[in-house]
Amino acid sequence: MRPFSGQRPTVADTRSPEPPTGAPRDRPDGPARRRRPTAGPDVQHRARHPPAPHQGGTLLVTDVNEALPGGSSLLRNEPVQARSTARLTGLLDAAASIIDEIGYERLTTAMVAERAGASIGTVYRYFPDRIAVVDALALRCTQRLVAGVAAAVAADGVDDWRRALDAVIDTEVEMYRSEPGFRSVSFSDAPELGADGGAPAVHPLAESLSALLADRFGVVRDDASDLAVQVVVEIGDALLARAFVAGGDGDPRFVEECRRAVRGYLEPVLTVA
Repeated sequence: MRPFSGQRPTVADTRSPEPPTGAPRDRPDGPARRRRPTAGPDVQHRARHPPAPHQGGTLLVTDVNEALPGGSSLLRNEPVQARSTARLTGLLDAAASIIDEIGYERLTTAMVAERAGASIGTVYRYFPDRIAVVDALALRCTQRLVAGVAAAVAADGVDDWRRALDAVIDTEVEMYRSEPGFRSVSFSDAPELGADGGAPAVHPLAESLSALLADRFGVVRDDASDLAVQVVVEIGDALLARAFVAGGDGDPRFVEECRRAVRGYLEPVLTVA
């Protein structure tokens, strides 16, 4: 499924200035093949954070916990001090706001630097090109989704796996409505289906959900249940992406069909010990 990029205003293409000496140039503008991000092993225990506030069109970074938890191989340099982490957060927040306006295909590193109030050299300190910025933003969105799902499933009133599925869908719907950049970068156009060593890649939400269903509700976890959860995560992703293709609060018909399809697929597969 191709990621939805929203309305694209007709404006002259903005090109990045020459990168600092030794820094690679941006890849050419246009659709690019991106990897499906993989969340860190402890991401389900991290709380969600609201996006940084804006003032007068300039991004103000106040929360250092917004950056990628646990770091990422996508970064050229890992932030060590709180100031560096806040700077990275600002770059990702800036990229998210731009992508919401014009889509990720037209994003440039120069735009990110200008929106974040940073130099182009600061962008290249962390990211080799604009595609790496988009990949890092997609990873952050995935991490926040997984963390939000863990919190929702642990809430009072969620007392069986069926209600847990509703909580998962509600969480993703809210991400579509409120998380900057989520609806544009949360789905890969051509995700890599193989990991290192030929092992099949697993959507981080599917891995987290399988563990939550087993630990909290006693769902028997085996190869069949793991595969079924992976399938419904892909089905849910597709249906919710369709629900928000026109923006706004989403089409409630597709959201409800998502609930019905996910529950109907898992009912004959999952068993409780």
